[in-house]
This record gives sequence, structure tokens and C-alpha cells, in this order.
Amino acid sequence: MKQLVALTILATVLSCNSGDKKVTEKKDKYEQTKETLEETEKKNPTRFLSASINKERKNLIGEKVVIGKVTNNAKVASYKDIQVEISYFSKTGAFLMSTTDVVYDVVKPGKSASFKNKEFAPKGTDSVAVKVVDAKIE
Repeated sequence: MKQLVALTILATVLSCNSGDKKVTEKKDKYEQTKETLEETEKKNPTRFLSASINKERKNLIGEKVVIGKVTNNAKVASYKDIQVEISYFSKTGAFLMSTTDVVYDVVKPGKSASFKNKEFAPKGTDSVAVKVVDAKIE
């Protein structure tokens, strides 16, 4: 009977120690996953940044005014100096012209930054599209 109690106590102590190891291993694995996620986000900023147009109009002097926002869909990385390409298209969808604008703002994970671009659009412009071309890591 004493041997059975001693064996039970020994098994309990050993299982507690192995549980600590498992918790430590899980934390280490989580940190490694987090690091690889961060590395992926830093290497591919255009994959995690999206641009959209909120409003477009012409001003009094005939410039095309494009108001939009850039959204950071990353989980860890923050981006800054985001380059946005603004493309102009005709009614038939023919590409007319593109310009690049830089959003000089830090965009943290899950956040957005607004931008405003004024440009004399080419004759025959019917629609405008935006996309993120590049960004720097904060």
C-alpha cells in the first residue's frame, strides 16, 4: 500500500514537471510563429496593405481630386511612407495614365490613413483606380 502511494506521488510530480515543459514549448512555438508572421509581413507590405477610393470629383480649376484611404490588414507590422499608384482609365477601360503618391503616415495594424491627390487627369478619363505599390517598415 505504501508503495502504491509513493508511486502515485511520484507519477504526480513527474506529470507536473512535464506539464511545465509543455507550457514552455507552447510559448516558444507561439513566439516562433509570431516572429515568422512578422517577417512575412515585413517582406510583403503590398500583400497586407489595401487602398480604396472614398470620393472623386473635379475642383474649380479642372483637377481630378481623389480622396481615399490605405488600410493595414497585417497583425504585427506597422508601415510608413506608403506609395499609392493612381491610374486613370477611359470609358472603354483603356489605360490612360498613372501617377504615384506617397502617404507620409504611420499605419499600425488594423488601422487606416487617409490621402488626397489632385492631378490634371487626361482627356477622356472616366474612372480611377488605386493600389499600393510599396511601403517601408516602421
